Amino acid sequence: MTEPQPPLPLSGIRVLDVSQVMAGPFACMLLGDLGADVIKVEPPTGDQTRSSMGFRLKGDDSLGFLNMNRNKRSIALDLKSEADRGIFLELARTADVIVENYRPGVVKKLGIDYETISAINPGIIYASISGFGQTGPWSERPGFDLMAQAASGIMSITGHPDGPPAKSGGPLADIGCSLFAVYGILAAYIGRQISGKGQFIDASLYEAGLSFAVWDICDYWGTGNIPQRIGTANRMAAPYQAVRAGDGYFVLGANNDRLYRRLCETIGRPDLIAHPDYATNALRLANRDALIADLESTLVTRSRDEWVEALLAAGIPAGSIMDYAEALGNEQAQARDMVMKIRHPVEGEVNNIGFPVKLRGTPQQVRRHPPLLDEHRDELLRELGISPGNGAADG
Repeated sequence: MTEPQPPLPLSGIRVLDVSQVMAGPFACMLLGDLGADVIKVEPPTGDQTRSSMGFRLKGDDSLGFLNMNRNKRSIALDLKSEADRGIFLELARTADVIVENYRPGVVKKLGIDYETISAINPGIIYASISGFGQTGPWSERPGFDLMAQAASGIMSITGHPDGPPAKSGGPLADIGCSLFAVYGILAAYIGRQISGKGQFIDASLYEAGLSFAVWDICDYWGTGNIPQRIGTANRMAAPYQAVRAGDGYFVLGANNDRLYRRLCETIGRPDLIAHPDYATNALRLANRDALIADLESTLVTRSRDEWVEALLAAGIPAGSIMDYAEALGNEQAQARDMVMKIRHPVEGEVNNIGFPVKLRGTPQQVRRHPPLLDEHRDELLRELGISPGNGAADG
């Protein structure tokens, strides 16, 4: 006889996901993975990610949509329609959390803004996600990850010194904003247990990007020098970057004197330990290019995998630079269940990225496949006491 599973941490919490593309949907998926009942409120044409973001398999929904919308139910509502807006307000009465990512001011015009919802549901936790926040002179600018990375300084420090600015390979501002939004939502929910009141949460991609730049901003404040692009290197320690081996690049991190001495001994270059230009971390930073050239003159004599194995055996942080086939296919990713198979009514089995954090006592679960557009309309209307056939309340 199997032991009954304990309820998930967010069981009993209802979330209305009134967002599209990435930052909002990803945040709501994380809440759903933890047990929340997430209702995805989509326009009649659906979340644009269904059709426009990434490769499609058998059906109409992209792999991007399928990887950001598990553990949700879907209802399609035209919020400009009085009838559908009425359905939304009924859903809002039952909700604990609303997440939206319209451009600032749009929800006010639609009549679904925080002030309107909190008047009928004072406990609502209402999170607005935007490019630059709900206030300030940039608030109405379009809010895409690329623009936030540009405005927050991230692109100015990404790339090599002799190349153009580059954005982070991953959508750093989007996913960062998702995580900060979840942090705000959970904090507000805990606070509601004490005060009984909900609150408004204002999260932006721009501020998420700024918050990730701790080292660079502190370097600027400390020295007055504007940080520049330094490739894979680190502003605070050296050697701590990608280096060249005989068959490609790998990364190493000898970011203190003890590790630096051990690195030099492991690669057979004890002469570099007492080298007058490299004797301290400050000197190694000041002479980083020469130091890396000296190290690479030896590192190119063996393969990256040989060096990684030797350095790890010596207790020096090191690792191969993996492509996604390697990153998803290696034994660590498999041991940590970072590729999941989800059953889908159209796609059959579809790959999903695994849970990024593991809760031992109440492990996250895939309870629902990523929903088809409007899949749960009748179910949700019945829960609200509304006849699915005519939109009128039963009774």
